[in-house]
Amino acid sequence: MSLSIGDKLGPYEILAPLGKGGMGEVYRARDTRLNRDVAVKVSADRFSERFEREARAVAALNHPNICQIYDVVISKDAPNYLVMELVEGPDLAERIKQGAIPLEEALALARQIADALEAAHEKGITHRDLKPANIKIKADGAVKVLDFGLAKVAPASAGESDGANSPTLTIGMTEAGMILGTAAYMSPEQARGKTVDKRADIWAFGVVLYEMLTGRRLFAGEDAGEILAAVIKEEPQWEKVPAQVRRLLRRCLEKDPQKRLRHIGDVMALVDDAPAVPIVPASSPPARLPWVWIAAGLMVVVIGGATAAWLLKPVAPVPVTRFAMSLPPGQRLLTGRPELAISPDGTRLVYSAGPNSTSTQLYLRAMDGLEAHAIPGTEGAFNPFFSPDGQWIGFSAGGKLKKVSLSGGPPVSLADGMPGGGAFGASWSSQGIIAFAPRLNTPIQQVSDAGGNVQSLTHLEKGELSQDWPELLPNGAGLLFAVPMGPGTARVAGQSLKTGERRELLPAGTLPRYASSGHIVYLQGANLMAAPFDPRRLVVTGAAVPVMEGVLPFPV
Repeated sequence: MSLSIGDKLGPYEILAPLGKGGMGEVYRARDTRLNRDVAVKVSADRFSERFEREARAVAALNHPNICQIYDVVISKDAPNYLVMELVEGPDLAERIKQGAIPLEEALALARQIADALEAAHEKGITHRDLKPANIKIKADGAVKVLDFGLAKVAPASAGESDGANSPTLTIGMTEAGMILGTAAYMSPEQARGKTVDKRADIWAFGVVLYEMLTGRRLFAGEDAGEILAAVIKEEPQWEKVPAQVRRLLRRCLEKDPQKRLRHIGDVMALVDDAPAVPIVPASSPPARLPWVWIAAGLMVVVIGGATAAWLLKPVAPVPVTRFAMSLPPGQRLLTGRPELAISPDGTRLVYSAGPNSTSTQLYLRAMDGLEAHAIPGTEGAFNPFFSPDGQWIGFSAGGKLKKVSLSGGPPVSLADGMPGGGAFGASWSSQGIIAFAPRLNTPIQQVSDAGGNVQSLTHLEKGELSQDWPELLPNGAGLLFAVPMGPGTARVAGQSLKTGERRELLPAGTLPRYASSGHIVYLQGANLMAAPFDPRRLVVTGAAVPVMEGVLPFPV
């Protein structure tokens, strides 16, 4: 039954359609009794009996990572419908379209998904249709797993056949989009029409995590038949995922359910503390420079415009510092975000390191020295950046933006509520403003370096889900930032802080930085590039040239 805006189902007034699937249609509605917006899922007639039996059982679930069911209405003479929590924000499928998710952020999301599944499994409920489109990410980074109304309650008999009830096999078979999107996350036993239990959810969890980390579908094909054949026969390309999660994914993606991980609550214990291994595309040359060299090269160029100026301007060469870093046993630099910063005067280095992604700390080292010292109060920190005077370090930790004085004292919190653990890039201006990128459906934000109210510095244009790696230009003239466009791609934009005018500066590139030589320095694929730039007019004034080739591509 299709509804129109203004129609009512009991006390619920229809406001807008939200989606359509094999089980029925979903609408945004207003609960006129409680004055709140809700989601209403209207069941197709042929699923009424199953709709009632399963929805009432799932309604008993109460977990912060599960979309709550508020009401169930079953009637022979009127539409059957569920009333659910309305979850705002993009779904995980939309986030993955931007490209691979950094390991730390992916694990933070995965932990919440696993918690939701564990809560359901403890009540004997198997989701059976877990996929990115059924996972919402709220503005604060909280995950909500949807469509538990399609779940399977543990059968009374272990021999009960599940094939007739599987939503992936019997619902929407004529709707190519639905069956293609769902078949890709089916377990091999589901694909064969056999009985399934919670291990089917563990398989789907592994597929979703693999997709988060690689930005691409694990099992693909032109039709459902090809996809199901791939599920049954093909093995994942393990080299495409970080070493830390390979053991976890192997246990989740065992094709034989008897060998598969049995309890979703055990997944995070299988994340290894192995050194991060860069993921190199098959089409790329095998030799790559590690991220520390990219960061060092970038920061040296930014600080003095040294390399860019030497290559692009007829001036006397500026000395360029080259160095290697040997970390103490048990420490490693983490991949996925810039973890190194050099002071504005080029004399000191701060980096984030630790045994794993959740046990990091900031370390300070003189550029002409070999010994690094831990900065107190920076446990769990990443993405460090210096203040203009070099006396403070800004960083992200525990979903907050913080700063700490290098002369001593406890860290100071500046902003909070950031998904994925912290900002995706930050920049500190001489005007006392810090620009940072919360990501996930949020534009670039600004906050005073003394703390206070957080305000939007930019806005998201149509089709944009995030803006990353902000760089405040000198004298408060403007802002540079990257705009993800899809898997592995981004463009560089600039915005005037006086007029709000925005311009697209470079069609391909990420991590833009301004060099005092008058250039934008940025990453484009496996190249460190520099383009002449007028910061006052926000105009690229000439062709970009490579500064360093063959570096490790940075995740976009």
